[in-house]
Amino acid sequence: MHLRNLPLAALRTFEAAARHLSFKIAAEELCVSATTVSNQIRRLERDMNCKLFVRKTRAVVLTDAGRSLSRVLTQSLENIRSEVETHVQSTRNSVSLAVGPIFASRWMIPRLDRFRSDLKGIDLALHNSPRITDATLMTSDIAVDWGTGAWVGLEAEPLLEITYSPVVSPALAERLGPLNSPKGVARFPIIHQQDRSEWAAWLKLAGCEGLGLKDTATIVDSNVVMQAAIDGQGMALGIFPFCQSDVDAGRLLKPFDINLSPSRSFHLLTRPGARQRREVDLVFNWIMKEAGSAP
Repeated sequence: MHLRNLPLAALRTFEAAARHLSFKIAAEELCVSATTVSNQIRRLERDMNCKLFVRKTRAVVLTDAGRSLSRVLTQSLENIRSEVETHVQSTRNSVSLAVGPIFASRWMIPRLDRFRSDLKGIDLALHNSPRITDATLMTSDIAVDWGTGAWVGLEAEPLLEITYSPVVSPALAERLGPLNSPKGVARFPIIHQQDRSEWAAWLKLAGCEGLGLKDTATIVDSNVVMQAAIDGQGMALGIFPFCQSDVDAGRLLKPFDINLSPSRSFHLLTRPGARQRREVDLVFNWIMKEAGSAP
């Protein structure tokens, strides 16, 4: 396959299919049919004389050759996009910020008025972000993510530390009785987020390791966990400072001054060189200042 005859359209199609592990989702992203995606990848496999996918009944799986090509293509396309943004679109005043749901709704949204006042002339494009593990998943100028600080190919600055502590609605606390000691949580239905590890860690910190709990639900979305607690569906581990306003307003009670500090925290992520753009640097520094993390 000669360099001048590289099938760029087929390679772009393969990259999308490999990233999503789905011909259907890749087709939706590229605004073509799933049949077109499948045909382009089959021609690419024929021209390269190797299999890129193992096709199963309801899924596709990358081969070793497919994984290798996918990594190279995704990184190359990201480098091209970054280069275009840095040089061709350097005069634009829009900055994209990717955040998770709870950070967006309980930290960023309440500050939008102040952002517009402090950074006049900069348009902020706020996106919902999945978890970022390395630079290939970074699709915005700036991102806020949760971790230990190790993101491959990205620059990470500690932004905001959180703590966990039980919260419960006043109505549920009145119905099930006062919480005079941490052992009292055993009387309450418990809402878990994702798994039971955080409650187990808090109970150990509170000196109640192994205490039996009345499990009621396991919910992934942090916002839904907090709303379920506000609605009196159970006791949850509140994420502070995000739910401090609910405590201050009386929507939730924080019965114990026992705060679990996780090993991970929120970080502000950028690609190397991204802050050379004045607008990106201004937004980055504004967020750090708002979080009290600016040097």
